Amino acid sequence: MDTTKMQPESLMMSYGYKPSLSEGAIKCPIFQTSTFVFNTAMEGKRFFELAYGLREKDAGEELGLIYSRLNNPDLEILENRLCLWDQAEDCAVFESGMSAISTAMMEFMVPGDLLLYSRPVYGGTDHFINHFLKKLTIDAVGFYATDTKEQIIERIEATGKAARLTMIHIETPANPTNALIDIEMCAEIKNHFSTKEKQVILSVDNTYMGPVWQHPLKHGADLVLYSATKYIGGHSDVIAGACLGSKELMARVKGLRTFLGNMAGPWTGWLLMRSLETLKIRMEQAALNASHVARFLENHAKVEKIYYLGTIPKNGSARDKMIYSRQFSSSGAMIAFDIKGGEAEAFRFLDSLKLIKLAVSLGGTESLAEHPQTMTHADVPMEDKKVMHITEKLIRLSVGVEHYNDIIADIGQALDQI
Repeated sequence: MDTTKMQPESLMMSYGYKPSLSEGAIKCPIFQTSTFVFNTAMEGKRFFELAYGLREKDAGEELGLIYSRLNNPDLEILENRLCLWDQAEDCAVFESGMSAISTAMMEFMVPGDLLLYSRPVYGGTDHFINHFLKKLTIDAVGFYATDTKEQIIERIEATGKAARLTMIHIETPANPTNALIDIEMCAEIKNHFSTKEKQVILSVDNTYMGPVWQHPLKHGADLVLYSATKYIGGHSDVIAGACLGSKELMARVKGLRTFLGNMAGPWTGWLLMRSLETLKIRMEQAALNASHVARFLENHAKVEKIYYLGTIPKNGSARDKMIYSRQFSSSGAMIAFDIKGGEAEAFRFLDSLKLIKLAVSLGGTESLAEHPQTMTHADVPMEDKKVMHITEKLIRLSVGVEHYNDIIADIGQALDQI
């Protein structure tokens, strides 16, 4: 039987792991060790030559285990399995989503460069771009989901630094409003500004869709980024991040990761491998639940507007319908909605929830609700938040795997308190 033709959800149970190498253990053990023993001094020399790029691999040669800051069995097996979902050549797992994003940006940009990024993005990413990168004299220009390709190119050229555009970073669907960015359009912008001497890098934060519902590499992205804390981890008990792409680009990302020392540890790797086995099942149930919740919210008198991908096929613009049909295989499990009223009504709703927990993060088995304007996106300037519809009445809901009738009942009773 040709296992290479199996679906990722089947391979999550065993891919990359040989029980015979670990006393027959059915599951990969936790390799809680800092260093690894070389059989000979020559073997150690050859491992280090590969690790530091001092020579090319021989035919069939793989990098041996050296030190857990460079490689560890739990980490390597996890990275191999994550590659299957996105059909990536290589993967690097980090101790957080922000460490994955920040490492990628710092590797491919230098002082004086220009970054193009979509808005809104996760609040932590926004802060890193507009505060930390500025310290490195890396400028950034943002664009919105409603901007056309021509308008975005004009924005870049208006900076006077179009020749220094080095990276494009987008998040789609956008956190927290589910705004859609056309990945293929961004790839065209990337090609427009790329030269033989310098290729612009397009990175996509795919956290909202996880590795199941959207595959950015197929649409022209160079890097895919995840907060693996979310759907990949899925149990709100581990913090992690991931970056995937070609072997060439990932060699650079992994190289900087080695020296920053922000790789995930063996416990994190083991927990994420555990979660990958149920990833598709969890995500499918959460998406099904979200469709029922969205239908309830659409018809509720105290809800002004909902931001949910499932409404696009029926009510979306022609542009959004095109992006939705091309990029996504599901409507996902993230819903945002405007409550009728303002902050007081939003807070009353949030404080009245019983089953759903008032907490940030998303993609876990439990349903979570938060107030983006004052929580996850608190650091974004107020005038920018208004343009992006992150208002005092917006609530973000991550739908979990509880029974949808119970989720809806909790939302209903909380709305009744307003």
